[in-house]
Amino acid sequence: MRRSRRILPKLENVEIIDAGAEGKAVGRVNDKVVFIPYAVPGDIVNVQVTKKKKSYLEARILDFIKYSDLRIDAECEHFGICGGCKWQHLKYEDQLRFKQKQVFDALTRIAKIDATSILPIIGNKEIFFYRNKLEFTFSNFKWLTDFSKDISIEERNLNALGFHIPNMFDRILDIEKCYLQSDPSNEIRLAVRDYSMQNKFEFYDIKNHQGFLRNLIIRTSTTSDLMVIVVFASENLLQQNALLQMLSDKFPQISSLMYVINEKSNDSITDQEVKLFSGSDYIFEVMGDLKFKIGPKSFYQTNSIQAHQLYNVVCDFANLNSQDVVYDLYTGTGTIANFIAKKTKKVIGIEYVEEAINDAKMNSKINNIDNTEFYAGDMIKVLNDEFVESHGKPDVIITDPPRAGMHPDVLGMLIKILPKKIVYVSCNPATQARDLELLKQYFAIIRIQPVDMFPQTAHVENVVLLEKI
Repeated sequence: MRRSRRILPKLENVEIIDAGAEGKAVGRVNDKVVFIPYAVPGDIVNVQVTKKKKSYLEARILDFIKYSDLRIDAECEHFGICGGCKWQHLKYEDQLRFKQKQVFDALTRIAKIDATSILPIIGNKEIFFYRNKLEFTFSNFKWLTDFSKDISIEERNLNALGFHIPNMFDRILDIEKCYLQSDPSNEIRLAVRDYSMQNKFEFYDIKNHQGFLRNLIIRTSTTSDLMVIVVFASENLLQQNALLQMLSDKFPQISSLMYVINEKSNDSITDQEVKLFSGSDYIFEVMGDLKFKIGPKSFYQTNSIQAHQLYNVVCDFANLNSQDVVYDLYTGTGTIANFIAKKTKKVIGIEYVEEAINDAKMNSKINNIDNTEFYAGDMIKVLNDEFVESHGKPDVIITDPPRAGMHPDVLGMLIKILPKKIVYVSCNPATQARDLELLKQYFAIIRIQPVDMFPQTAHVENVVLLEKI
């Protein structure tokens, strides 16, 4: 027997009292918290509940009773649909204030530490066009923003090149202008889309895994290098060469033009062969007096300018000297390791992805750095007693784990090693606070510095200095 669908309520006159994680605003109805996207503290709204849990509700706005004084008009015409910049309707100074509060709340509520000495958040000078990498998706079934029953599906142009609609893997919003990446990113995307439509190239069917055009990746750098990667779902030499030649002719500033034939069911190209069409198979980025080589699969902080600010904080907190042995956990392509290497005796980086470790070694070589060592493998398996015995006990550990934070076994090893200092960099204050709640029994929390890497979003980086008690 089919279970009847539960009818969820509508709620009236809900006052938004705070800005929460993931860009969702916070309201309260009786004893329950309500998470509502695209609202601003101070708004009063009527909402439709979309999810009902024991301790909280999720809802969407039906209409506004009162607009908050904090609310501003979003720059992007796709705001509220795309899902990428959920705080564009907040002044930047208010975004920073709420990010600072997000870090403070996580550390006090989860880690249960005194965070009153938290330093003022470091804001970003560029609040738009700050990303150095974007990936767009082709689709033959775009999200309709101008739907009309008077137009049949057969008469519509359903091809799109843009971003996934939140929580819908098979729906793509066609993007006219994105405010995240500087020119010529928008011009390249629009040229690819228009040329492909004019020549009737087949856009990808995400649900059925059929088609020709699949993804477009654009990487820029502060050196003016420009990398473009076109990902095809199948091989068609005539069409792919025509598209790539159009890009090469129209955008001579592209210094690295590559392509991939990805016939898998997922979009990842980490296990795919990337082929060169023209130019070089890499670009360069600079940070201070260092140069970093970036290939098509390389990880690099997506905000180049602010990454420099972040690493300056790490270096300042670590306060390194020429006798220090440093472990850089989750080193990625070794950007932090190479950034601090000249101030230390030795830096040892550990990272799961082998390709990233190859990049790290190459970046040391390019910059004539000879006191770094890099090892690939699962952190839980690599960082053990034998590893420490072989490479020496670290004076300082720098850790920059993924959003999930550190595994309990890794935390246990840090406690066993007991370095003089730990500099903990995190892109998720909640999981960082969870880890700090355990570490605080052995280390004192000395300094806390939030850094905004992603304006117009709720994401915030946080750096914490811990010293052995």
